[in-house]
Order: sequence, then structure tokens, then C-alpha cells
Amino acid sequence: MTSDKTKIRNAATVIVVRNKQDKPSVLMGQRGINAAFMPSKFVFPGGAVDNQDLSIDIKKSINEVCKKRLLKENENVPWNALVAAAIRELFEETGQIIGVEQKWPEPPSSWRDFAKTGYVPDASNMSFVFRAITPPGRPRRFDARFFLIQAEELRTNLDDFSMASDELSHLQWIPLKDTKNFDLPFITQVVLAEITGNLMNSGPPAQVPFFQNTTEESLINYISDDEN
Repeated sequence: MTSDKTKIRNAATVIVVRNKQDKPSVLMGQRGINAAFMPSKFVFPGGAVDNQDLSIDIKKSINEVCKKRLLKENENVPWNALVAAAIRELFEETGQIIGVEQKWPEPPSSWRDFAKTGYVPDASNMSFVFRAITPPGRPRRFDARFFLIQAEELRTNLDDFSMASDELSHLQWIPLKDTKNFDLPFITQVVLAEITGNLMNSGPPAQVPFFQNTTEESLINYISDDEN
């Protein structure tokens, strides 16, 4: 057996659901063909937590149930950094904003463009719905937390991606029933299969699936609210 010493980085991903009552769709984009991680795949917006996310003050906190679950087994990264990374990555990759109107006089450098929009991060309508660790043997490994938010909670035109970076191409709202026709990473398929029943809800799910790939065996456990 060979050991995998690839550093596992904390990461956050956002699943945005549109038209939850009538032909629901999710916001996705395609990674570049030369990307080191998941090239050419259609993915949800997301990325690694950076050091500046650690200092972000979330003006409106995520609900207490989700906060408690984020803290469980995650002593190495605070909940606010995970939420901040999710909001920042969504903005960088799609131009869409999860926030509340407020001036931000001295934002960290990686948040300056977000601050220019006149918003600060707002996690009050987000829910923590999935956690996954990239399997061993990959060139990059992430401990990713997936957050769910309904599209009506965004502060931007849902069809305007003009503020997006070029990290994702072909940004679009894909009907849930059509996602199987796109080139999705395996983990994205797992996420959609596990949480489809929660996509239409605004509150936290009854439990959070945790796809753990810390060994050669892949297991799904569940993060619940038990104290044990």
C-alpha cells in the first residue's frame, strides 16, 4: 500500500437552486481543459479557503444547527471561514452575490471586488448540506463543505455573469433533470443523488452526508446533532 501525502485543503462549494417549485435548476459552469483539478468537468462554484477568509466577519450568521455541524470534527477551520470562502468563490466564479448592503471600509485584498459592490457576506439563508474529501491519489485534495441557497436570496441578476472571472466557462442554470447529460465529476453525481430531497428546502437537512475518502475505501457517514 502506498501512502498519499498530498495536503488536504479546506474548501467550500455553493449549490444555488432556481425555480424550486417549477422545473428546478442549479447553477454550474465548466472547468478549463487544462485545469489541474477536474479538467473539463461541469461543477458547482467553489474553491479553497484562503487565509483572508479566516478574518471575515459574517454579519448575518448561518443558522445554529448548521454552525454546530460545521464545528463538529472541524476544529482546524472556523465555520465563518468556510462560509466566507463559499460566498467569495461564488462571486469570483459567477459574479453572483450572497450578501447584505453595507459599506466595507477596509476589506482584505481578496475581497476588494466583492466590497466594491456595496455588500458584505450574509450567511443567514445558507444551509450546510454535504461534506466530501477528495480520494487519495489525486493531484489535489480538498475537504469540501457544500452549502445550499435558493436563487431568490441572491442580490444580483440571475442571468448576468458579467462580473465572473474566467475560471468557469459556459455558466448556466441546468435543469435538475438534465444534469445527467453533462460531464459531471463523480462526487457531484453523489451530491445530487444524496441531497435531491433537500434541494427545495431553505432550512438545514435532517442530517449531512459525509463522503469520506481518507483511505482506499470510500464511505458515506452522516453528520447528525448527536453529542456523542
